[in-house]
Amino acid sequence: MKENYCLQAALVCLGMLCHSQAFTAERRSHLRPSLHGHHEKGKEGQVLQRSKRGWVWNQFFVIEEYTGPDPVLVGRLHSDIDSGDGNIKYILSGEGAGTIFVIDDKSGNIHATKTLDREERAQYTLMAQAVDRDTNRPLEPPSEFIVKVQDINDNPPEFLHETYHANVPERSNVGTSVIQVTASDADDPTYGNSAKLVYSILEGQPYFSVEAQTGIIRTALPNMDREAKEEYHVVIQAKDMGGHMGGLSGTTKVTITLTDVNDNPPKFPQSVYQMSVSEAAVPGEEVGRVKAKDPDIGENGLVTYNIVDGDGMELFEITTDYETQEGVVKLKKPVDFETKRAYSLKVEAANVHIDPKFISNGPFKDTVTVKIAVEDADEPPMFLAPSYIHEVQENAAAGTVVGRVHAKDPDAANSPIRYSIDRHTDLDRFFTINPEDGFIKTTKPLDREETAWLNISVFAAEIHNRHQEAKVPVAIRVLDVNDNAPKFAAPYEGFICESDQTKPLSNQPIVTISADDKDDTANGPRFIFSLPPEIIHNPNFTVRDNRDNTAGVYARRGGFSRQKQDLYLLPIVISDGGIPPMSSTNTLSIKVCGCDVNGALLSCNAEAYVLNAGLSTGALIAILACIVILLVIVVLFVTLRKQKKEPLIVFEEEDVRENIITYDDEGGGEEDTEAFDIATLQNPDGINGFIPRKDIKPEYQYMPRPGLRPAPNSVDVDDFINTRIQEADNDPTAPPYDSIQIYGYEGRGSVAGSLSSLESATTDSDLDYDYLQNWGPRFKKLADLYGSKDTFDDDS
Repeated sequence: MKENYCLQAALVCLGMLCHSQAFTAERRSHLRPSLHGHHEKGKEGQVLQRSKRGWVWNQFFVIEEYTGPDPVLVGRLHSDIDSGDGNIKYILSGEGAGTIFVIDDKSGNIHATKTLDREERAQYTLMAQAVDRDTNRPLEPPSEFIVKVQDINDNPPEFLHETYHANVPERSNVGTSVIQVTASDADDPTYGNSAKLVYSILEGQPYFSVEAQTGIIRTALPNMDREAKEEYHVVIQAKDMGGHMGGLSGTTKVTITLTDVNDNPPKFPQSVYQMSVSEAAVPGEEVGRVKAKDPDIGENGLVTYNIVDGDGMELFEITTDYETQEGVVKLKKPVDFETKRAYSLKVEAANVHIDPKFISNGPFKDTVTVKIAVEDADEPPMFLAPSYIHEVQENAAAGTVVGRVHAKDPDAANSPIRYSIDRHTDLDRFFTINPEDGFIKTTKPLDREETAWLNISVFAAEIHNRHQEAKVPVAIRVLDVNDNAPKFAAPYEGFICESDQTKPLSNQPIVTISADDKDDTANGPRFIFSLPPEIIHNPNFTVRDNRDNTAGVYARRGGFSRQKQDLYLLPIVISDGGIPPMSSTNTLSIKVCGCDVNGALLSCNAEAYVLNAGLSTGALIAILACIVILLVIVVLFVTLRKQKKEPLIVFEEEDVRENIITYDDEGGGEEDTEAFDIATLQNPDGINGFIPRKDIKPEYQYMPRPGLRPAPNSVDVDDFINTRIQEADNDPTAPPYDSIQIYGYEGRGSVAGSLSSLESATTDSDLDYDYLQNWGPRFKKLADLYGSKDTFDDDS
């Protein structure tokens, strides 16, 4: 093809060269100076004649993509005033002058020095002028001319897209438009056939075709099936030069996808499905799945399932799983292996969306048979009734049969059943049950008045599998027996006014009474009120039955007096309507009270009768209470006056030093029989005078300073204590006790005598305390007091 291209370019260049030379010669013959022109008035009225231009410029042509060894001659410029002596100089200016286009200033020949591309620039505008070579004086005005780049077929067609994607429904009719592809050619469409394109299909036949002039791709075969082949690859060619030999071409790829239509009905891959379900399954449990295959996709492949026939339509249901496009068979009601062991269903699968264009391909549904086998399961026992109600009379003896519950094993094995009572429902253990036959009996008498209904639960379990058990509620009604006698409904009390014998009796009852019976209404009302037979003719009162479960108590006479009798106790017999009837005797209290003239109650106390007028019982009680309180106060006052007040401290010769002892004391020894008795704690030997200490032999008798000893009758304990403290502090013979002679006396009459070790020796020479000298300065005082005579003399 490259050789053809070079040959074509050479022929075109040769033709253009001949055409250019002929055109130049023709132009030259026409470029003659014209004598005609415009007349202009010069100076002094001289008429000047403007000469016509010596050439007329036309457009030149140069072929593109010329690659010859010499520059291409574009054309020649020549003026009529050029006599060939070389005095005229040709000047070229404008677009590309001096670079692309050069001119021979003597001959006027214009050459193209570079290869031109029409697709880059189609034409150039230049200016030519003839001037005097020596003076550069323009000989003619400048003129403009155009150099056009003449096209050659040097650009192949190019498509707008390298690849195309298109969709077309499957089973489309022949000639259905799929997509239009478009190519473009950079060559000049106005010159020759370089840009005239023709489309053709290189790949994709015989399924598709393309229109040569428009590039529209159409279907070429009928009933293309997506399920057979979904995607096609088509190659389209665009060729210039009208498709003739030597033209350039370009190609593009088109991917065409067949879109789905609902042209396929759903089909079950098998005619029968086998499934099984346990009789222990609960409603809603999945039994199995079926699936009808539909090669269509999307909404065209959606399938819905329904049960249209079969003996299990009431026990089973089917739903659609739209994610997996499966029909899910579920249990609708419980099944029983012992009743029926197999069921059959007819399931239909149908498309949800149907295309009317392909209705002739139908029907778009399919059916399949589903057989479901029921599997046996170890079921718990089943009671014959969901609940039981039994009755038993109250007070029935222990062991009385209440009733029976009955359960059976629904399995074919018919395992034996054992019965038991849920003790959480019978905490008082009123009942027991026979574990073999289910008879319920009482364990103790029952009282309807305490509990009229008892609710228990009974278990039934298989002997061979105790985990399989059932539970049933049992309600036991306690029937009433007439075992309660009627009694007063309230603690009644009657009042009657005392009156004269001549005062007529009132027809109003003293009190109206009613009764209450704990038994049921069948053993209760109607109540009968009467007096006991022994006082049926009671002279004072009588009872009238109102026959509405009430009775009135009336007085038979008048003239009741509180002085004679202020209280009457009337026994009343009340009988119920039970079989046999029961009765009780209830006592009614009737008080005789004082009333005013209108019959209003004033007082019912007998004492009030003898009191002055206007003094009530409450006032009398208040007076008596005040008198008793006054007497108690007087007695207490006299008693307190008779008591002698003991002195609080010991005066005169009593030693009251021990009054300051509050803690850490040894007490009074064996004679300390009363806590904190100061008299007992005192030393009886030292009451009448000062007693020197027995643990040492002082050299001189220490006498208390005058004025420090308190007066015998002084009660100032603080002065007494302070005086003793000063005496102890200033006594050189006293040991360094921390308190005042706490341990000085152990008590009188003690068998052991003094507990002090200082008095255990009879003579001074019996004990030796010289070792106290070696114990240091802390024991110097003791060493001085109890040391030997020599040591004491030396130290002194």
